Amino acid sequence: MHDDRSLVEARLKRVLDERIRPAVYPESVPLKTAVWNAPGEPVPVAEGLAGVPSPIAVGDMWGAPWGTSWFRVTGTVPAAWAGRTVEAVLDIGFDENMPGFQCEGLVYRPDGTPVKGLNPRNQWVRIGAPVAGGEEVRLHIEAASNPVILDYHPFLPTRLGDRETAGTAPQYRLTRMDLAVFDETVWQLVLDLEVLGELMQELPVDSARRWDVLRAVGRALDAVDLQNVNKSAAAARSRLEEVLATPAGPTAHRISAVGHAHIDSAWLWPLRETVRKVARTTSNMTALLEDEPDFVFAMSQAQQFAWIKEHRPEVYAKVKKAVSEGRFVPAGGMWVESDTNMPGSEAMARQFVHGKRFFLDEFGVENDEAWLPDTFGFAAGLPQIIKAAGAKWLLTQKISWSQTNTFPHHTFQWEGIDGTRIFTHFPPVDTYNCSMKGSEIAHAARNFKDKGAARHSLAPTGWGDGGGGTTREMIAKAARLRSLDGSATVQWETPAAFFAKAEAEYANPPVWVGELYLELHRATLTSQAGTKQGNRRSEHLLREAELWAATAAVRTGLPYPYEQLDRIWKTVLLHQFHDILPGSSIAWVHREAEKTYAAVARELGDLVDAAQRALAGDPSAGVQLVFNAAPHERHGVAAGGAAVRSAGGSARLSPRDGGGYVLDNGLLQVEVDGRGLVVSAYDVGAERETVAPGQAANLLQIHPDFPNMWDAWDVDEFYRNTVTDLTDADEVAPVVGEDFAAVRVVRTFGDSKAVQLLTLAAGAKRLDIDTEVDWHETEKFLKSAFPLDVHAERYASETQFGHFHRPTHTNTSWEAAKFEACNHRFVHFEEPGWGVALVTDSTYGHDVTRTVRADSGTTTTLRVSLLRAPRFPDPETDQGVHRFRHSLVPGAQIGDAVREGFRVNLPERLVPGDAERVAPLVEVDDDAVVVSAVKLADDESGDVVVRLYESRGGRARARVAFGFEAAGAVATDLLERPLADAAAVELADGAVRLSLRPFELVTLRLTRA
Repeated sequence: MHDDRSLVEARLKRVLDERIRPAVYPESVPLKTAVWNAPGEPVPVAEGLAGVPSPIAVGDMWGAPWGTSWFRVTGTVPAAWAGRTVEAVLDIGFDENMPGFQCEGLVYRPDGTPVKGLNPRNQWVRIGAPVAGGEEVRLHIEAASNPVILDYHPFLPTRLGDRETAGTAPQYRLTRMDLAVFDETVWQLVLDLEVLGELMQELPVDSARRWDVLRAVGRALDAVDLQNVNKSAAAARSRLEEVLATPAGPTAHRISAVGHAHIDSAWLWPLRETVRKVARTTSNMTALLEDEPDFVFAMSQAQQFAWIKEHRPEVYAKVKKAVSEGRFVPAGGMWVESDTNMPGSEAMARQFVHGKRFFLDEFGVENDEAWLPDTFGFAAGLPQIIKAAGAKWLLTQKISWSQTNTFPHHTFQWEGIDGTRIFTHFPPVDTYNCSMKGSEIAHAARNFKDKGAARHSLAPTGWGDGGGGTTREMIAKAARLRSLDGSATVQWETPAAFFAKAEAEYANPPVWVGELYLELHRATLTSQAGTKQGNRRSEHLLREAELWAATAAVRTGLPYPYEQLDRIWKTVLLHQFHDILPGSSIAWVHREAEKTYAAVARELGDLVDAAQRALAGDPSAGVQLVFNAAPHERHGVAAGGAAVRSAGGSARLSPRDGGGYVLDNGLLQVEVDGRGLVVSAYDVGAERETVAPGQAANLLQIHPDFPNMWDAWDVDEFYRNTVTDLTDADEVAPVVGEDFAAVRVVRTFGDSKAVQLLTLAAGAKRLDIDTEVDWHETEKFLKSAFPLDVHAERYASETQFGHFHRPTHTNTSWEAAKFEACNHRFVHFEEPGWGVALVTDSTYGHDVTRTVRADSGTTTTLRVSLLRAPRFPDPETDQGVHRFRHSLVPGAQIGDAVREGFRVNLPERLVPGDAERVAPLVEVDDDAVVVSAVKLADDESGDVVVRLYESRGGRARARVAFGFEAAGAVATDLLERPLADAAAVELADGAVRLSLRPFELVTLRLTRA
């Protein structure tokens, strides 16, 4: 037989495009359309419905960037259409390649009842099936003219990302506003041919099945009357029945499809627009659930449910009903799909606390899975947090984006820093926006790494990023793929049903230990420094507010601000979303974030101030109490307590031979040369130099920074090829205080200026480095280098509830790919008996390299990432003044790094009063055991909740004493519920004794007598 494969395939494409798809709507009449443009920001539904519209015609332009237009469409169903299915086809200017990234709409009835959302892949509204003829149609569309930010030529700088700079030019052209007859037979024929045509493309050319399908498609096309597709569609379908009915083989890969609409809580749109995206998507999904009995839809992010509950109660009512029926599944148990690299310990825990509690309170749903399909890598501390929240599974697909190495598993156990293991699945379909295309289904089956041991995978199915969700076409395709020879099988299932099957079939999955590092988007650890600083400061202010509010409630009876703290936590958690905290959103998002963080700081500052004043007593007494919120004693003040600070030591400054100054406090001797660079940091007690011979520390370096793609997200390794050392100083001047010695250094470079204060405080074995940068560069990367005289094969970076070791070498491509990595409060290097730490109050990104000198010694260089200047999606990223604080801590052991990290993030507070001291609510007799939270229980019972963890990576035995009369103690999960399988906690003499594994996290709940 001659090979006519290409001929038939080309014929299929043309006939589908030019004859069959157009015949889905064989008859149409125009609708009368009018529009009212809302002034400014979106208005309530009632106001939009009441707006007085003006006529608008198909072909007219509409919609200023970020505007809202309320369309009113009216018409009459022709009497001749009686008995047929009729739909409104509403194309407000869509590009079908951009669902979620351009204009969208939500259709309402005149009474304000939501009908469904409109987007480029979902332009229809059912009027009747069948209609009687003569029906009057009146619909209202709340249309959002969101501009296209990520266009066909991506990553071009644009001012459209902020309403303040976007202008007012109309963005869209009204394309089609019709009533139309919907021919379901033709529509079904389209799906038949699409499924078979896509299947053909994935089957081997020498496969008999491919040729069977090809011949059936050819016969079906022969049956199509190209001049009367609608009349011939049924006959064409009949010729495909046999080939569509041939079942899949017993070894076919099995896909659990989960309806999905990944909705970024902010990204190329502001937070307020996400509220409406959620309303549109959930309106579509609840309608689809009513029409499709097998369909299951899952939606994560409790914040998004809360938004529609508050702003679109009419939509939320439908969601709540669908959840109660078990097919609209709240997933993930987190407040948002957050970044997991940068959020601190408590913040990561509270993501689950607030997410799970919302789902429990609203729906009675307990999540067993964490659902993070698009997060940019996963910190090694996360498994323990997932387990402590009462969950046991994790889903993500983002690691498939890694540029260098292919992850070896799709289903595996992920082991965190404390030994906790979480059953984890990476969907081999390699997208969270599966559309049931044959190429996607075939890729999932071919790509699955665990063949021979497992057979199940999950496919999140629906348009996402900007929402949209699953379509009726996807559901129709899935029905044909339920059991189809040559394809993986597809079945709609909940995430829990999938995980239960996957876990049951895979008794001994492989284990991956440590972080799940994404070999991409590394620059998200640095972009938008102001947002990152706002997050770090908010996390520590929340710690202080809870600690001092709880202490004041117990000691003085001051009312505990439950509702305030709950609301602020949710605000901070929202801003940890994986496109806000990483700095990859439009300018509007980060401009608003700056204002939000400032408001959070003021409100938390007021809470802290009120609690501390209540504890300090009469401010006229003249006593200055020092409040210490850190988990370690400082200057004689107990952790979590207050007292009069003890003074000690002195610091001296003297000229340095050859220029510059010497700072000396008896513990450290620091030399700053005439360039303002640290050329020596000598540990007096250890008789040990910190800075590598012939090198200079605190060296600012600037690189060109123009990645191949994803400007705000990526830094490509070639950036290192070109570097400029900023060694010229405008000023190097001494500064001497009562208990410190310092050097002020001023540098100008490009259009920017850096001012640094290098301070050696009395009695402190650290050099504090305060940096202020007035940054006005473009596509540049600013780092600060610390070449250390340390030989270490690995180093430690703080992560949630502990630290994680990374190699300093690049033996393999896996290590080489980690050329930019994440830290929280510290990075630590150590040789046996001596180490050095760098601690930070707000930066997260760093890189580490090592070289061997001529003397055979090793120089290990740590470089802290300070600022970037990408131009997409925010063309003004990081422009302006930034302030950072770092401390170099020579001689630091890992416990010192932990302590100094807390110190730089939790400065002492001076409060006047008459109290001699404020006793802590909690005291721990082992510094290795760190208290991460002291608060009152969220249920407002008045119980005290204490969370603590082993911080050094070793075993610890600790006595935890309580500074109040406790009637009972119990170990709980993160939601403060007693643990069924935990060992009993014995309360004796006002204390409990704990034995902790390395990095073990424990939450205690204390009932007050």
